[in-house]
Amino acid sequence: MQNQEKIQFKPAFVERYKKLTDWKKFKDISLTYLRRSIRVNTLKIQAKELKRRLEEQNWELKQVPWCKEGFWVKHKQGRRDIGNTIEHQLGYFYVQEAASMIPPLVLDARPGEIILDMCAAPGSKSSQIAQYMQNKGILIANDYQYIRLQPLGINLQRTGITNSIVTLMEGRYFKDSRIEFDRILVDAPCSGTGTIRKSLKTLRIWNPNAVKRLHAQQKQLLETAFSILKKEGTLVYSTCSLEPEEDESVISEFLENNNAKLEKIELNIKRSEPILEFEGNKYSEEVKKCLRIWPQDNDTEGFFVAKIRKD
Repeated sequence: MQNQEKIQFKPAFVERYKKLTDWKKFKDISLTYLRRSIRVNTLKIQAKELKRRLEEQNWELKQVPWCKEGFWVKHKQGRRDIGNTIEHQLGYFYVQEAASMIPPLVLDARPGEIILDMCAAPGSKSSQIAQYMQNKGILIANDYQYIRLQPLGINLQRTGITNSIVTLMEGRYFKDSRIEFDRILVDAPCSGTGTIRKSLKTLRIWNPNAVKRLHAQQKQLLETAFSILKKEGTLVYSTCSLEPEEDESVISEFLENNNAKLEKIELNIKRSEPILEFEGNKYSEEVKKCLRIWPQDNDTEGFFVAKIRKD
């Protein structure tokens, strides 16, 4: 448990989240350390072999129920530096939060497809998508800041990704690309309120006005992605935010303006009911098909994921 006396929650934040969830459970788990987890890179090694190698170094691996390549890791002597192992340097696994593995699973990439990861850095989800593509087809891994491309490029190289093209542009400009994609992931920039356990600065920088600005940006990215998606293609929208304005509200407004269909997400995971109404705003009943998970649901980060099909 982190020192709660030194951590301040803004009164407006507390008031807001008391309306959204069980505040005590949310607060208590947000002030605990996040379990370390990894995703096996099956382009380079099989899970059974990696598990054997790490267990020989006193690492204990526990299966993540919703991702067969995912494992929570714990060292018998209390070490947390799994990233310092030779296996990590060789790209045999990616240190990735267990809930972060969900969007690529929902995207369900196939070998030979043309896929866009619109907000790709630092590369955890891009490398997972390419892994499911078996390095066959084309993956465009894009981000909008040059400094963010550095870890993206390094991680794709380390994990042996050979079917990726790294691009630098604001996601909205893909509308002019004249490329149509089989699948698109929009893991949108967000307030990150689901990531307090690993980033306490989220509490310091949170404010309702920023959430409103992000809503507009997220909506624009989603609209752009849908416009360049092939007919019958799959679009996944995700955030590590727990704000209805960034999640259910974005999806609800998007459905009003587009010939799109939400698909229910079926995973072996404990989920919470999506928000259908908040502070006087009512959202489409269709958002019940989205996946909303709070940190207290599965002892992970909080996440929101929507799966969209283009008719």
